[in-house]
Amino acid sequence: MRVEKISKNKIRIFVSYEDLASRGIERDEMFQNGKKVQELFWDMMEVAYAEVGFEMIGPIAVEAFTMPSEGVVIIVTQVPSLPVPGSLSELTDEPEPERDPCDSFVFSFADFEDVVRVGKALAQIEELDCRLYVYRKTYHVFFADDSLSEPVYDAVWSILHEYGELVNVTRAMLDEYGKLISEHALEMLRTFFEK
Repeated sequence: MRVEKISKNKIRIFVSYEDLASRGIERDEMFQNGKKVQELFWDMMEVAYAEVGFEMIGPIAVEAFTMPSEGVVIIVTQVPSLPVPGSLSELTDEPEPERDPCDSFVFSFADFEDVVRVGKALAQIEELDCRLYVYRKTYHVFFADDSLSEPVYDAVWSILHEYGELVNVTRAMLDEYGKLISEHALEMLRTFFEK
């Protein structure tokens, strides 16, 4: 099980099929509300609190989807509670917290075919741009996350996880030690590998 903090009120949890099997949970049981799945959920929340400080307070939204080769990805978002008419919360003028976007992220791909597949899968998202590098004999794609809306961000993230792996590499490291192939990688992939 792996936990990543997306923002102040949102986390992403990766649960492998091995994790599920070790708890006696079948793949199809994951999307039911059985006792084992509830226990897994509360264990995930404890891990999220311990690893990234995500404390579950108030209502939450849970999204789950499968990754064929990796397991299940679960996104947990704390949603603001609706004010009760006449309650004290209506009297406060505090703005709602905004999504705290990551500055950037880098995905690594074992071969160029995976990069091409990602390019085709992301071809319709025009607001997205990225840089493509070769670093340590693998392909690395750097994404600046500052302009993506949340639904687009989640779609992009799931596509990237299908073909590549999130790595802890900075753009500065790629600029210094990697070889830049394209500053506008998706545009290049659309041009040369459209079919």
